[in-house]
Amino acid sequence: MIRHPHAGEDARRIAEAGTVLLTQVGSGVHGTAIDGQDDRDELGLCLEPVEFVAGLARVRTPGGREIGFEQYELHTAWSRSRGLAEPSGPGDLDVVVYSARKWARLALAGNPTVLLPLWVPDAEVVEVTAAGAELRAGAERFASRTAGRRFLGYLRSQRDAVAARRTRARSGGASYAAKPATHALRLGLQGLELLRTGRVTLPVPPPERERLRSVRRGEWERRDVEAWIADLEADLAAAVERSDLPERADRVWLDAWLTRSHREFWAR
Repeated sequence: MIRHPHAGEDARRIAEAGTVLLTQVGSGVHGTAIDGQDDRDELGLCLEPVEFVAGLARVRTPGGREIGFEQYELHTAWSRSRGLAEPSGPGDLDVVVYSARKWARLALAGNPTVLLPLWVPDAEVVEVTAAGAELRAGAERFASRTAGRRFLGYLRSQRDAVAARRTRARSGGASYAAKPATHALRLGLQGLELLRTGRVTLPVPPPERERLRSVRRGEWERRDVEAWIADLEADLAAAVERSDLPERADRVWLDAWLTRSHREFWAR
């Protein structure tokens, strides 16, 4: 039995009833997926019933505990023999639906993954309501130097993963950890675009997209990958300081959206 606290039936019902936006967010939407090697990641947000916001209602977890609702998760890998210990693999589906209030907190903090549903192309939108469309239309309100710093922090985390997982070149194999290297480079490119233009283009435009895919396929020398990461890190750190974007996202606008959207949802 799945006992992850956010996988319960109570959480599923809230997510399904209140979802305002759900999109693909993984390598498929970035344009860096390699055929047969990737799972599918979806991320969204939902409005909560009034008793979970104004009252003390809680959801029951698969383990029988009662907790406040913050998100719902579905990972098809969990249905296999190892349960929660089973990592996602090619063809698996990973879904996270946050409460709108938790999503808002993460978005205000500039979380790169949480911001992606604002920018994905229409073809990658799985579900959207009028409230979700309004949120996407206001995407520029989330562009900030704070977000730029988070992109930089995520880049450095993936850079460290590359350094920690150096591999010896094998016949037909890469001499570096290809997946975190690709993530680090993508974050650098997207962070720079955000700071310079106030948005992120998805998928990554050419020619950088093909360069990222070749890194993912393990076709580069390790020193060249690490040099590109270092260049992007330096450029992104400098861009954070030079950017004309506001320091923080538009909290006043987002607060008004949350309040209005919840009230309209409850009225229905």
